[in-house]
Amino acid sequence: MTQIFLAAQAAQGGGGMSFIIMMVAIFAIMYFFMIRPQQKRQKEIQNFQNSLAEGAEVITGGGIYGTVKKIDLATGIIEVKIADGVVIKVDKGYVFKDTSSTPAQK
Repeated sequence: MTQIFLAAQAAQGGGGMSFIIMMVAIFAIMYFFMIRPQQKRQKEIQNFQNSLAEGAEVITGGGIYGTVKKIDLATGIIEVKIADGVVIKVDKGYVFKDTSSTPAQK
């Protein structure tokens, strides 16, 4: 009876270490396939927003295409021309993309 009890304890002791190794492996996989690419994408968007210049063609967070007319760095507001005589104010954080780098759709 004692031998069965000792064998059961030995089997449980080894399982704890393999569980920890498995959890570390799962976290590493999640980091390299989910977290790291998202951080990289966010950094690219931040760099684009900081390098905006007047005349750049952009897409806002709401999907509106336009041209940057004026940038107010103090308030973070950008004026975007979306049509002749139509200029909207957009927060700098909602300008995501340069349309000149996107392929033309047919």
